[in-house]
Amino acid sequence: MQRKIRVLVGKPGLDGHDRGAKVVAAALRDAGMEVVYTGLHQTPVQIVEAAAQEDVDVVALSILSGAHMHLFPEVMKLMRARGIGDRLLTGGGIIPPEDMGTLAGMGVGRLFGPGASTQDIAQYIREWFAATHPGDAAPSRAPAPHAPAPRARTKTAAAARRAPAKRAAAARPKRKTGAASPKRKRARTSPRAGAKGRKATAKRGRR
Repeated sequence: MQRKIRVLVGKPGLDGHDRGAKVVAAALRDAGMEVVYTGLHQTPVQIVEAAAQEDVDVVALSILSGAHMHLFPEVMKLMRARGIGDRLLTGGGIIPPEDMGTLAGMGVGRLFGPGASTQDIAQYIREWFAATHPGDAAPSRAPAPHAPAPRARTKTAAAARRAPAKRAAAARPKRKTGAASPKRKRARTSPRAGAKGRKATAKRGRR
């Protein structure tokens, strides 16, 4: 059964800037991985212990303090002593290219500098995991189901609203057109009746 890649993102040392680490952690999570973020000011011992307890596949360090030539080798030594030296140790920060080459010679994975694409980081981790865990590749995120078209819903709702109105109209009795209503008869006869009454009053007055 396929499983997700587990990644620990750590901030070792006195470096207090963790915005980049949080961006990378969120990007890896959105890529379908399980991410554990240790927070600021962690010691190498704390990071390695957390990686062992969480049983992660990858340890990614974010170092902006310039202490990368000390922290990466220290974390790698502790990982081997803890029995998780087969896990990937990668990361990034303000690291000169020549130092990246030196750390790679010690066994550290690929390192990423400022402005690196989070997609490249996720792709590198996937490729490493596929190469070291054949047949156990991380599952791809399933696409979100498509919602019904709004136009179809609108027409259906409109038809449902019009249906009661049609039934109400059919229930009303039709008006007969053969004979006039009593109001209309009174309306035609009332002016004549008033004129006759005024003539009769005038004749009695002349008498």
